[in-house]
Amino acid sequence: MLIRGEVMNNIKIIALDNIKEIGKEVNAKLNKLRSTSKNYTLNITASRFSNGEGKVKIEDSVREKDIYLLADVGNYGITYNMHGFTHHMAPDEHFQDIKRTISAISGYSEKITLIMPLLYQSRQHKRKGRESADCAIALQDLQNLGVDHIITFDAHDPTISNAIPNLPFENFYPTNTILEDLLTKEDLKDILVISPDMGATERARYFAEMLDTNVGVFYKRRDLTKVVNGKNPIIEHTYMGPSVEGKDILIVDDMIASGTSMLEVGERLKKEGARKVYFIATFSLFTEGVEEFDKAYQNNYFDKLYTTNLSYIPEEYKEKDWLHTVNCSENIAEIINALHEKESLKPLFNGKEKILTLRKEKNL
Repeated sequence: MLIRGEVMNNIKIIALDNIKEIGKEVNAKLNKLRSTSKNYTLNITASRFSNGEGKVKIEDSVREKDIYLLADVGNYGITYNMHGFTHHMAPDEHFQDIKRTISAISGYSEKITLIMPLLYQSRQHKRKGRESADCAIALQDLQNLGVDHIITFDAHDPTISNAIPNLPFENFYPTNTILEDLLTKEDLKDILVISPDMGATERARYFAEMLDTNVGVFYKRRDLTKVVNGKNPIIEHTYMGPSVEGKDILIVDDMIASGTSMLEVGERLKKEGARKVYFIATFSLFTEGVEEFDKAYQNNYFDKLYTTNLSYIPEEYKEKDWLHTVNCSENIAEIINALHEKESLKPLFNGKEKILTLRKEKNL
């Protein structure tokens, strides 16, 4: 029988190159949680041949270890050379490195838990016509490779877990962590939570319940006769909900891609008399850069964007006055600690009491 110290030595973290900084923070926070001073991180080498093919090598023993594999499939800041060109890694390539890593340790470790905050292919979560079912197939691939548990954050569609009904799949929302930062740093008054589209209404409702306030929603009318960048373009945003005049607006969504839709909504709300407008998104991809955000901020169409560090954001973006990044590394460390100790995960994200305390302090 393992004693407690031996059990803790059994924890090992593998942080791929695309999530190294979070890996270091998780290691430090895990030590703090456990009152230890250990290095829980395993050394790993990911390399590529000149034609772009890759391989992964685990440098330390994984035998009988409780492995927690961390990966950010959205990190386009990782590059490699191929045929003389500098190539930025895409989600597909990051996912291949995940599979390579699992194949290198499967059969030797005690357990493999994949912590992938930004779920791979989460935007291709369902078929329309003869489309590929990418997210479902990816999850089944992970199961077949020997993954024992999958952890993700704010999945675009949590029901995608139905693709792997016999594999534990946990979807966490960093809502309370974001709200703590927001309520601590901002001088909010009369709050109204707004969903930028019909798909985000449940998320908006949860924010509203935590803040004891009302919800509004925008309906996106799309041109179904056209497809631009894989989507039907938006013709009009129609608002349904209470008056926004004099309100502090929180527009909440799981993900900002280009941000065009969010910026249009923010501009409209400011023109209709909103006092302040805050964007809140777990993942901010900035697929078209941040120039339009800079312009909108200068025009006072929004006041701040609150996002998390769960997926890659370039350092120069983090310095923007309008961007605040919420650190969720402690959440990951708490998840690892609870899973290893076979404790319930539910209490980790039940931060209602803390939010109520902050509301009381702010008279909200």
